[in-house]
Amino acid sequence: MLMKKLLCFILATGLLLLLGSCKLGRFAYYNFANITDHEIFPYRTAEKGDYIFTYAVAESGKAPKQITVEGNETTFDAYLEKNRTVAFLIIQNDTIQYEKYFDDYSEDAVVASFSMAKSVTSILIGCAIDDGYIKSVDEPVTNYISELKENGLQSVTIEHLLQMTSGIKFSESYTNPFGDAATFYYGRNLTKAVLKRKLKKEPGSAFSYSSGDTQVLGMVLQRALKGKSITQYLEEKLWKPLGMEYDATWSLDRENGMEKTFCCINARARDFSKIGRLYLNNGNWQGKQIVPEEWVRRSVTADTVTGASFYKYQWWLPSQSGDFMAQGILGQYIYVNPSKNLIIVRLGENYGNTDWRNLFKSLAQQY
Repeated sequence: MLMKKLLCFILATGLLLLLGSCKLGRFAYYNFANITDHEIFPYRTAEKGDYIFTYAVAESGKAPKQITVEGNETTFDAYLEKNRTVAFLIIQNDTIQYEKYFDDYSEDAVVASFSMAKSVTSILIGCAIDDGYIKSVDEPVTNYISELKENGLQSVTIEHLLQMTSGIKFSESYTNPFGDAATFYYGRNLTKAVLKRKLKKEPGSAFSYSSGDTQVLGMVLQRALKGKSITQYLEEKLWKPLGMEYDATWSLDRENGMEKTFCCINARARDFSKIGRLYLNNGNWQGKQIVPEEWVRRSVTADTVTGASFYKYQWWLPSQSGDFMAQGILGQYIYVNPSKNLIIVRLGENYGNTDWRNLFKSLAQQY
């Protein structure tokens, strides 16, 4: 009887501790990230404007009808569905060549971007420099987050964050409920989490993929905007000028809190594609320069001296042929191939059993 009572006490105490911790409680309940996570976090809304940009739709698109994988032939639709895709778009020359939705998703279905938001954060940093909110990528982050001087981060620059060469200690594990990624994703005080960052390596010495770097970048942007929210800036610089078809939301750490700039823009496939179209056209939108052309060029051109050949300014560079993409966990992609004037958007419940990068490159060769 005593052992039974002791066991009940331990279980009850553990449950109270779990529920008392917002981060652990959320992690235990939701377990792993899901493309419907826009439903579980507070958010701010970026509203669409009166102007709506729409693509032409090809009567008979140029997408493949069949696909052969490991010697087995199947329909392209079936292949995408089998590999847990919920939306797939192929756009060339401003014309939709292929658009399909699966698993009860449709063109107006909201999907969480996950780390595709990192690329959008980079765009907003470029805009903030152009608008004079930020002076230069060469500025130390402590110009905007002075509290990090106490942690020895004076030598970390904005460019280090963009390149993910900051040397800031961050655990990118998605399965550890006590790790940094869980704290940033499920926690309710990103400011506190950012201000705990310390150096692990010399800034600029090595590339290390880090959601922490992008959130520090987001806090720099928040401080630089001086009272304007990051979502407001997204609406002003991108969502309205690009003629988005729907409102978007950006998940926050808590009510009226900070945007999770390392993830969590919640939008539709066609609107995500317009982010790709903007960079396909070197930051120009229908004759208006939204993002400086030089910023776009720097963002998607490999720099093996100060960064990695496959990553630049929060964009992935899948080959040496000038293509680039935004990528999020579970297989969210905006792929752009300038030489083919091509944009591909893939949104999914998970990666499935597919190397999406190679599939995109293979599809691009057919155009």
